[in-house]
Amino acid sequence: MAEISNSPVKILVIDDDRLIQLVLKQALQAQGYEVILASSGIQGLEQAHKHYPALIISDWQMDEMDGLELCRKIKSEPSLSSTFFILLTSRKAVEDRVEGLDTGADDFLSKPIDVNELKARVRAGLRLYQTNQELQKLAQDLQLQKQLLETELNEAADYVKSILPKPLSGLISINSRFFPCRQLGGDCFDYYWLDEDNLAIYLLDVSGHGLAAALPSISIHNLLRSQSLPQTNLYNPSEVFHSLNKVFQMDKQNNQYFTIWYGVFNRISSQLTYASAGHPPALLFSPTTDSDLQVQQLITPNLPIGIYAENQYYNAICDIQLSSKLYVFSDGLYEFEKPDGKMWNLPSFIDLMTGCNQQAIMNNN
Repeated sequence: MAEISNSPVKILVIDDDRLIQLVLKQALQAQGYEVILASSGIQGLEQAHKHYPALIISDWQMDEMDGLELCRKIKSEPSLSSTFFILLTSRKAVEDRVEGLDTGADDFLSKPIDVNELKARVRAGLRLYQTNQELQKLAQDLQLQKQLLETELNEAADYVKSILPKPLSGLISINSRFFPCRQLGGDCFDYYWLDEDNLAIYLLDVSGHGLAAALPSISIHNLLRSQSLPQTNLYNPSEVFHSLNKVFQMDKQNNQYFTIWYGVFNRISSQLTYASAGHPPALLFSPTTDSDLQVQQLITPNLPIGIYAENQYYNAICDIQLSSKLYVFSDGLYEFEKPDGKMWNLPSFIDLMTGCNQQAIMNNN
């Protein structure tokens, strides 16, 4: 017996000819199907809403509502749209079949009815119906899993936001902006006083997206914030990179590496000791005596963390003038597609930032 559930498959037969109703009912019940009868299109539509059959066999020519109109209404109902619809007709013309298919009919059964053909078309129709039901169930399950995953990723993103530092004010003012993309990423940053004179600043970006990138990012953040890197001088950026490189080799981290910019500012000497490892440069904007603006790209030629076990890292030092501004950022700030389809880039971003800072100087003069 053909079944797609624990109960017999329901088939709705709609025909205004009582004899055809009985022939179809007898043949289908002999196959183990539950047969529901209707004598008109209107009655058939009511029965369809009541029983939700897996398959409908409907005569084409009927008063009040013919088979085409009934098919159109059935297929327009979301709860019935997957029902397999067979039009019963004596029409042989190709254009009639095309019209029926365009209306939404899934198959045709010719009059006079051949019982063996009836059984074969019903079996084929029910196979397709069962496949559609399984696909719909799979789609619903996937949608549910997608919603659960999005909820978990949103919660993870909220956690990342919660561990980011608060603004600083005073002799040194620091503010930050975190603009998450649609996917959870591996970006993380922090700034905090190592002691009363030295301020550490860093921003890192783990390769990839999702939890696979976010979890290492959080681990690195916790190591640095808790000052738990073994035998590491956190005042020395290159030494920090060396220790991180030993701990986070990509062959032990699911082939993931990360870029980082790390600097330590000493407020007594007004010097910034910094290093970058495959990361975009920090931008230092310093006012000059003629009310102009000096722009420096603070970058060192170091490879990202995790690529080579024996990699060497190097520092650089620069003097920081009063009223200077330092911008530390990830490549997500400028690597995006513009409306014209072209990619924005770092030089364009630097030009924009330079123009904004020059305009600020002019407004203050």
